[in-house]
Amino acid sequence: MPHATAKDKTRLYYEEAGSGTPILFLHEFAADHTNWEPQMRYFSRGHRCIAYSARGYTPSDVPASSEDYSYKHFYTDALAVLDHLNIAKAHFVGLSMGSYSSLQVALNAPERLLSMTLAGVGSGSSLENLEAFRKTCRDTADQFDKLGSAEVAKVTREAPGRIPFLVKDPRGHADFYAALARHDAKGSANTMRGFQRGRPSIYTLTEQIRRATTPALIICGDEDDACVEPSLFLKQHLPASGLTFFPKSGHVLNLEEPALFNEMVERFIALVEANRWNPRDPRSLLPH
Repeated sequence: MPHATAKDKTRLYYEEAGSGTPILFLHEFAADHTNWEPQMRYFSRGHRCIAYSARGYTPSDVPASSEDYSYKHFYTDALAVLDHLNIAKAHFVGLSMGSYSSLQVALNAPERLLSMTLAGVGSGSSLENLEAFRKTCRDTADQFDKLGSAEVAKVTREAPGRIPFLVKDPRGHADFYAALARHDAKGSANTMRGFQRGRPSIYTLTEQIRRATTPALIICGDEDDACVEPSLFLKQHLPASGLTFFPKSGHVLNLEEPALFNEMVERFIALVEANRWNPRDPRSLLPH
């Protein structure tokens, strides 16, 4: 099985398909590399596509300590995958947790990105509710330890941002959460304690975000309430960003609306590669 090795020797399982300009797919908390299959099949027709499972998600390694699951580990793991494959830079396509890691690469190693797609980005960022969010992360981690993944999946699948998936595609929703029920419980608990609970709110990164010039496509479901305001915030502050909302959609955008997702990302990447996705023209701004 192919693995890349992170700085701390954690092994990261990856799959790749196709050839051409690279695209790296970064999954969300409730997913793993397999949830990018609709995109791997579509984009590999014209690009070299790589999807990997984050640390804590088998068949990648599952480090024992939550201290090995910080947001810094996660974004540098993405770079370790590129390094292993001798890829200097790539288009990053992330969902939720994967979007946050993509944004961190743009803030800390912008030379490694051709572009970034930030889908379902920013939940848990509200400064007003930050402590409550972190308490929820601690409680969820404890539930993974005590009850296991199968029981926690029953709760996660009914979270508000995931109901639109259930409503429009019960079969796809059931498949998704059957896979979540098989996740390594210790890895999920540690990801909650380390990454989810410990990552800085995007609202505390405003000045860094304003300096990030990586072309960005922000995608949000209009019924993914936790991500609406963060998506608008990023549009306002990322200089070379565009924003689209998917109607009647929640959090799992690449699986809820795979055709629409693929179309939007394909168009975005084509414009980036044609050097036609640039920072906003100042003439389009309203005077203050």
